[in-house]
Amino acid sequence: MADHSLDEFRRRWQEELAQAQALRKRRRPEAAERRPRRPEVVPGRGEQQASGYLALAQGLLEGAGRPPAARATRAERQEAASRSRSPPAREAAGGGEQLVDQLIRDLNEMDDVPFFDIQLPYELAINIFQYLDRKELGRCAQVSKTWKVIAEDEVLWYRLCQQEGHLPESSISDYSCWKLIFQECRAKEHMLRTNWKNRKGAVSELEHIPDAVLCDVHSHDGVVIAGYTSGDVRVWDTRTWDYTAPFLESDYEEDEAGMQPYVSFVRVNSSLAVAAYEDGFLNIWDLRTGRYPIHRFEHDARIQALALSQEDATVATASAFDVVMLCPNEEGYWQIAAEFEVQKLVDYLEIVPDTGRYPVAVATAGDLVYLLKAEDSARTLHYVYGQPVTCLDVSANQAAFGVKSLGWVYEGNKILVYSLEAERCLSKLGNALGDFTCVNLRDSPPNLMVSGNMDRSPHRSGPRWGFLVVREAWWTTGMDTLDRVHLLVNKLLVRIHDLRTDTIALSISAHQLGVSSVQMDDWKIVSGGEEGLVSVWDYRMNQKLWEVHSRHPVRHISFNCHSLITAHVPYERVVRNADLDNFVTHRRHRGLIQAYEFAVDRLAFQSTVPICRSSCDTIPGYNYDLALAFPCDNI
Repeated sequence: MADHSLDEFRRRWQEELAQAQALRKRRRPEAAERRPRRPEVVPGRGEQQASGYLALAQGLLEGAGRPPAARATRAERQEAASRSRSPPAREAAGGGEQLVDQLIRDLNEMDDVPFFDIQLPYELAINIFQYLDRKELGRCAQVSKTWKVIAEDEVLWYRLCQQEGHLPESSISDYSCWKLIFQECRAKEHMLRTNWKNRKGAVSELEHIPDAVLCDVHSHDGVVIAGYTSGDVRVWDTRTWDYTAPFLESDYEEDEAGMQPYVSFVRVNSSLAVAAYEDGFLNIWDLRTGRYPIHRFEHDARIQALALSQEDATVATASAFDVVMLCPNEEGYWQIAAEFEVQKLVDYLEIVPDTGRYPVAVATAGDLVYLLKAEDSARTLHYVYGQPVTCLDVSANQAAFGVKSLGWVYEGNKILVYSLEAERCLSKLGNALGDFTCVNLRDSPPNLMVSGNMDRSPHRSGPRWGFLVVREAWWTTGMDTLDRVHLLVNKLLVRIHDLRTDTIALSISAHQLGVSSVQMDDWKIVSGGEEGLVSVWDYRMNQKLWEVHSRHPVRHISFNCHSLITAHVPYERVVRNADLDNFVTHRRHRGLIQAYEFAVDRLAFQSTVPICRSSCDTIPGYNYDLALAFPCDNI
């Protein structure tokens, strides 16, 4: 019964299409004999037609599918066919129709598109093709000439560019051939990935400050900020290779330049730079207006944690048992948005992104985790006595932090993932023997998270073997040998966690003294260790691509598709040798900031060093720079 009804429906539809085609053939000779005239526009009909075109084009560009319209009668189809051959009324379309002229011409060129034994309107064919990817569109373009025209429509390739993140701020009228633009973006992406794997690109060592040691480094979208023991704060823009590093001035008197306190923390975003000093002062600079601070805030005690929102102008500081949130009002004057009192000293502090009008922060203080909302009081998000928090990171709706297990009942160190909206624990990950030293949730791909820790699991025959080795070293030789043996049995891992299944997707044995910083994207991991080693991994192949070594621990790693910024910050902030004029001695203790640019297709050691860098050509060695032993800098 169903098959008979379907055959009857197809037969009647084909008869109606044949009648419509016969009617068109009869009207073509009549149209050729007389000159076509512009028909009178019925009031309201031209506006309705123009608005229909614009609504159709906007719906296709935004990805909204349009359901098929109700079936029209034969007289309505004849009238619509006669209108489609007449020039459309464009007066009511306005300036918005200029963006979709090409789409309107395509709609007028083809009324029906053959799909096997039926024919569909062109706009319905576009709605069907919008669900295909680039490979499927290429296959469809080989079916026929009609399908090739549809598969190469600008709307489809513009949508593909937007879906894959190419030129997100562009509109469809910016380029004439979006298929060619898509191919160029894919080729550039492939070139950048190849340069990452082969370590091809330009590398630069950012200029240091004489007689000063690096204290803290932060970066955002290629802009780097650094604070030094001399109290100086410098900013670089690594997106251009002819940049200079201006000093951000403070409010200290010139005659007390040598008395300036150390810089404890620095943070930067697209418009602001913030620095916290050892004496409890906080300076805020506007990078768009000048090098002098626009606001200065003072705490009674040393600032223990500092956070800056990456999206807006919100600053959070922790000093003693107080947490303060600062933001400008509508007139631009900075004020205290919220102030909280906690029970213990704050260790880590992060601002939650995309929270709207009221800022939200997450703070850890010993074994306490607080959720701080500007319109509410401090709320305890997590608390287990005797289990301190070792690392923290937040995203728009989640918070992840490492918990260290202590006491007689050892449950293993874990990473807890909490929902900030429901304020409850979603996942318990890891269950490792060592402390989790860093975690990255905000920059990781969806449903994934990367962490680094010090896993005290022995290499040979299980936990009992490692315990016997450590106990024997303790009773026979003392603490020094125990420390050396302790390092031998440590296995320091970088882990990728799958938040959907609460499992560890991959574990990589990366560093010898502990993982201090880590970040990942859709195919690679960049990790830094306490021993000063920066490693790049292709985690899909579980393979190390390359590594770079420096003297000091890696405290900051930030990368995107074409650049990488690393910072090696010393443990000690005082140069041991009193002879500060000795450049080699100072170079060993000052710290290091390096910027890599992989959009340049050349080897890293052949890159041209900017004029503010060393004037000598360095000779690369295995994990070392031989030119460091014989410096010939013109300083």
